[in-house]
Amino acid sequence: MATSTLADFTDANFETEVLQSAVPVLVDFTATWCGPCQQLKPIVEELAKDFAGRVKMGKLDIDHSQGVPVKYGIMAVPTIMLFKAGKEVQKITGLKPKADLRKRIEALLA
Repeated sequence: MATSTLADFTDANFETEVLQSAVPVLVDFTATWCGPCQQLKPIVEELAKDFAGRVKMGKLDIDHSQGVPVKYGIMAVPTIMLFKAGKEVQKITGLKPKADLRKRIEALLA
């Protein structure tokens, strides 16, 4: 279930929602069966509230949309990718602490 702060990215809307976004985008590649993904979800939701209006954040379920993960070489979940001006800036694999992710997002905005 998506919250009001997290977008649902799919193969169908990735181009317009992520690559053509006017603001930087954080994409959380996730799966319902992935334990660490479920642990990461509230962290991403909190960061989405903290950076509302400055960074678009959302999740992409790798089981429902498989084209984008293949295109970007997503081999494990959770993986977070940061995009700026339609380009991949950073790929972060595995569960990371909120402070680490915040630092990376702030660097993206600098």
